[in-house]
Amino acid sequence: MSSFIQKINPFSKNEANKPEERFEAKVLKEVRSILVIVVIVFAFRSTFFEPFKIPSGSMIPTLMIGDFILVNKFSYGVKIPFSDMYSDPIYLAEFDLPKRGEVIVFKYPKDTSLNYIKRVVGLPGDRIEVIDKIVYVNGEPLPADLVMNKEVTDTKNDLEPKFKALSLNFLDSKTGEHEHKIIHWEDGYFTNEFGPIVVPAGNYFVMGDNRDFSADSRRWGFVPFRHIKGRALLVWFNLNLPIFGSEHPSKFRPWRIGNMIH
Repeated sequence: MSSFIQKINPFSKNEANKPEERFEAKVLKEVRSILVIVVIVFAFRSTFFEPFKIPSGSMIPTLMIGDFILVNKFSYGVKIPFSDMYSDPIYLAEFDLPKRGEVIVFKYPKDTSLNYIKRVVGLPGDRIEVIDKIVYVNGEPLPADLVMNKEVTDTKNDLEPKFKALSLNFLDSKTGEHEHKIIHWEDGYFTNEFGPIVVPAGNYFVMGDNRDFSADSRRWGFVPFRHIKGRALLVWFNLNLPIFGSEHPSKFRPWRIGNMIH
């Protein structure tokens, strides 16, 4: 008799099958699924690839203001996910060390909450010196050959007003195995000379390709390997708007999308 009452009693403990409780269970399941996806995405971003935006002109003409770039974070090894968010990264495996000429993203040594991007010029043990704007690595000058062609003219015309009004020289250079262009400002005498200085073990000397408008190792010192986040890979978008906190005018450069970074 009691079992019969239990079957027909609407207030029995089979209430767990009520529609509202089934709905709550479904919502919890969906929330758990979303949280798992979010964790996976951020773990992927922390370990493999991460997007960054270029806010300044220190790497012109290689990188333009407003470039959104993709950084390969496992270029130099596989890190434990999230290990580099609040401290130095912990590597599960190290593949390689940064090479001369590579463009890297790193934590600014003076304030590790900030990310900087520059080109590796000096490796551990290298002797770096700048004489009359020419960079010497271990006594050998890096190429700096003046170039004027349509590409340079187009780049000059595309610069922000701050740079367009200056007397800028574009030069072909080669750092390590990487061929690229650099810029010298004719009136930038304060960057004519530097060094000599020797790069200590475990550190790197970096410079911007826009040599006279780059706060880099000439000003604040070396980049420890543990501060390097990864190697810049490609430009995946370009857009500069005031909402992004830029002091420069709005500009959209769709032709830069897909450019590999050398």
